[in-house]
Amino acid sequence: MEYKDYYKILGVDKKATKAEIKKAYKRLARKYHPDVSKVSNAEEKFKEVNEAYEVLKNDENRAAYDQLGSNWKQGQQGGFGGQAGGPSGFSGNADFSDFFESVFGGATRGGHSGFSGGQSFARKGKNIKQTITVPLEDLYSGVNRTFVVQQPEQGPNGQVYLTQKRMNIKIPKGIEPGKSIRLKGKGEPGSGGGPNGDLLLKIELDKHSKYQLKGKDVYVDLLLAPWEAALGANVHVDTPTGKMSLKTPANMQNGKKMRLKGKGFPSAVPGNLYAVIKIVIPSKNEGAKKQWQDLAAQFDFNPRN
Repeated sequence: MEYKDYYKILGVDKKATKAEIKKAYKRLARKYHPDVSKVSNAEEKFKEVNEAYEVLKNDENRAAYDQLGSNWKQGQQGGFGGQAGGPSGFSGNADFSDFFESVFGGATRGGHSGFSGGQSFARKGKNIKQTITVPLEDLYSGVNRTFVVQQPEQGPNGQVYLTQKRMNIKIPKGIEPGKSIRLKGKGEPGSGGGPNGDLLLKIELDKHSKYQLKGKDVYVDLLLAPWEAALGANVHVDTPTGKMSLKTPANMQNGKKMRLKGKGFPSAVPGNLYAVIKIVIPSKNEGAKKQWQDLAAQFDFNPRN
């Protein structure tokens, strides 16, 4: 079994002060915390850092560790750390290494007091990430909606499983697609007395919406009859906050955009809403065939030239 150099693990000198040890521990705990770290062996490193801090933060335990040093095997064989008179102050719920158990084993099993509840080993439960689909209209107004989400529950055997639940979720006004709503304490249960994780609901825009969101700007099709496009018309255009009156000029072309300033996505600086002209030919025009032919005869016009 390999000797663990707790000073090296925390990256401090053997003469480091308590403040220096605590500072090093906090820095490394943030670096290797499994919830945020990208390091492949983060969980193992996190346990190692916690174990080192558990020993070095307590004067009595640090002195005992320094006394053993690299001769820890002899100290362990001599009964150091057993039930009678071993170092004190360790959490009964902690996940220690074999080296620690060999040296301080009695302290973790013998019920010694002095350590305040195993706080360094209390771990927050994992966050759960899911996606919810919402229409653009909800992001304009901010509403409460009911969603079916996967939420973790802990069974009698301690195992965590996901179950479907209906939850009433507040959609904040102006929250952008891709952002997440955080529901505190709705994630996986914590361990060692740690808090539950959070439920993160990522906002996804409904793909079946009549609107397209590009950055802060919103696009919607405005359907015009051929004569409306040619002559101009007073029409209503759909917006996420309801219909609006719009006067279209004459000779509008297919694909032309009309801008409604400030009617786009409701951020601190709102975007614009663009009504995109789409000219629609009547599907039933048998009775109007002669009128179309007369119209064609009156114009010397080829749109492909």
